[in-house]
Amino acid sequence: MPTTIRYYYTHISPWSYLGHASLGEITARHCATVDYVPITLGAIFPHTGGLPLAKRAPERQAYRMAELRRWPQRLGIPLNREPAHFPTDDRPAARLALAAKARGHDIAELSLALMRACWAEERDIADPATLGEIADACGLDGSALLEAAAGEAGQRRLDEACQAALNDGCFGAPWYMLDGEPFWGQDRLELLEEALEKR
Repeated sequence: MPTTIRYYYTHISPWSYLGHASLGEITARHCATVDYVPITLGAIFPHTGGLPLAKRAPERQAYRMAELRRWPQRLGIPLNREPAHFPTDDRPAARLALAAKARGHDIAELSLALMRACWAEERDIADPATLGEIADACGLDGSALLEAAAGEAGQRRLDEACQAALNDGCFGAPWYMLDGEPFWGQDRLELLEEALEKR
C-alpha cells in the first residue's frame, strides 16, 4: 500500500503556494501519494490560538514580509507580497476544490492554479466567475463544480475537512501528516522528505 501524506492548506496562504509544487515533486520521488485537503483557517484559528494577519503584532507582520522576500527568490517562484485581492474569503475556493475532489478529480493542479491566481496573477479567488474560469482552464467543468460547491453539501465538505485538520492537530497552513507525525510550514518539507527516506 503506497504511503499517503495528508496535506492541509488554504489557497490564500503564501506558504502553501510556495510549497505546493515541491510537495508533489517530493512525493513523486518516493512513490508516495498526497491527500489534498483544502481548508479555511477561519475555522482553525479560533480553536488553536491563531490570529488573522491584521490582528498580529507589527513585529510579526514585519517578519512575515521579510520571509516573503526570501523564499520566492530561493525557490524561483513568482509571488506578489501584497496582492490586490488579499485578504479575501478563502472558503469559495476551498469548496470548489473539495467539490472537484468529491467527483474523483486530482485537485493538485487546480489548487496550484487557484494559489497562483491569488499570489501571482492579481485575481480574486473569492469571485465565482474567476473560480469557474480557473476550473475550466484546468480542464474541469467550472459551472458544474460551482453548482456542486454551493449550498449545504459544499459547506459540509469544508466543515468536515476543517474538523479533520483539527483532529490532526493542525493550527496553520500548510500542514503535512505522515504516519501520524505533523510537519508545519513549507520550510519543513526537507524534514518531511527525510522522514519518507527513513520509511
